[in-house]
Amino acid sequence: MSYVIGIDLGTSAVKALLLNRNGSVVAEASRSYGLLHEHSGWSEQLPDDWVEGTIAALRELASAVGVNASEVEGISFSGQMHGLVLLNKEGKPVRNAILWNDTRTTEQCREIERVLGSKLLGITRNPALEGFTLPKILWVRQHEPEVFAEGSLFLLPKDYVRYRLTGELHMDYSDAAGTLLLDVAGKAWSGEVLEAFGLPASFCPPLVESHGHVGNLLPDIAERTGLPASVKIFAGGADNACGAIGAGILSEGLTLCSIGTSGVILSYENDKDKDFGGKVHFFNHGKQDGYYAMGVTLAAGYSLSWFKNTFAPNESFDELLEGVDAVKPGAGGLLFTPYLVGERTPHADASIRASFIGVDGSHERIHFARAVMEGITFSLNESVDLFRAAGKKVDRIISIGGGAQNPVWLQMQADIFGAAVVALENEQGPGLGAAMLAAYGSGWFGSLEECANKFVKHAAVYEPIEANVRAYEGLFRLYQQVYAQTRSLNEGLAAYRG
Repeated sequence: MSYVIGIDLGTSAVKALLLNRNGSVVAEASRSYGLLHEHSGWSEQLPDDWVEGTIAALRELASAVGVNASEVEGISFSGQMHGLVLLNKEGKPVRNAILWNDTRTTEQCREIERVLGSKLLGITRNPALEGFTLPKILWVRQHEPEVFAEGSLFLLPKDYVRYRLTGELHMDYSDAAGTLLLDVAGKAWSGEVLEAFGLPASFCPPLVESHGHVGNLLPDIAERTGLPASVKIFAGGADNACGAIGAGILSEGLTLCSIGTSGVILSYENDKDKDFGGKVHFFNHGKQDGYYAMGVTLAAGYSLSWFKNTFAPNESFDELLEGVDAVKPGAGGLLFTPYLVGERTPHADASIRASFIGVDGSHERIHFARAVMEGITFSLNESVDLFRAAGKKVDRIISIGGGAQNPVWLQMQADIFGAAVVALENEQGPGLGAAMLAAYGSGWFGSLEECANKFVKHAAVYEPIEANVRAYEGLFRLYQQVYAQTRSLNEGLAAYRG
């Protein structure tokens, strides 16, 4: 039996999956690591914590009962996007990694806008947001000039882990698209952007396709993991690109809804010149010459976790949501906007905060729970609405993540999106997509589509209920008014937050 491994380098943990040729998960392992919050708005990690966690997870897979480690043929990666790992000439990090959810770079974002103007969207296809990599690079140069002077090249998180396993420096297009340094349509580092900010071309690693073979395990890594040095290592992709691959989003007309801590609506694109005016993200896909448009809700699953931890800390999610199906659409006239940590799509606003609108004495906790679920889904529907306004057809959506674990929520998604919603039988998220890239790169399949036909298995389909669709259409238009009507209130309240 032959195997491949998919490694998903997340924000809180690394997870490794061992799959056989049938696409079945034979073994899995994970290791967690900490976050560093030295100042408000800062979010950092130690890059070597990722490496040690990955090695430990691989060692556990290699020693799994019934697994012959010598039969592992390939390894690929999915990784948290945007994080800055700055290396010196010896290939060692000069500081902690600055993560995607770090918000210290507002000033640098404004600088990027001033310097590039309209060229920014024309080249990078994305607006300057605090999460992206270029603002982090500029922040380090401005505030830590001595540290920056030591740096000679930057990597993203999964690329650093892969470098430590292979000794080879690369970055794939799907992850590079989130740096604000890539000419997304041209699939090359933008000389114009690099020159505008005084960065040499050598500051960027060589680019490669996500299924590209970039090396083999270093002898000492092979010894530490128990895997053969002959294992082929493939570049991998950004977590959202790999999540899309793992859900089979590989052709025009397919859309993904992913509800984790944050939420994503992602739609496959063939047209590299498709213009959404910066209202949604536009990135290179992990599939060669493919692209995807993506809208983001910053506090999707996090909103429900916050609600449970605040109002039902000793209950399970099942207990919290018991009876939610008996509450009609609209939660008894109660609306929730999930802006607990600001919002991304369609309002790139770090200052806006969440609201419950319409509270009255008849509302019980279950109404609030339903309103939270609906509010998260309304926020995601803002991205669906933008896609449709741009001429995209959205009538079938694959749903993964926490929102796919609850049948009531899946039906709610179908009703609010006005589209069939499909759950997966074998959902493994970005880790599965990474394993699929390894399987394709290893020559198991002639295409990623062929691999998806074998590895991605659909389960229940939820069709929209017409009466609910009509009710939610009116509620959604009311929801869309809340942002504008609470923005100034939140600006005034900011001074009173701790």
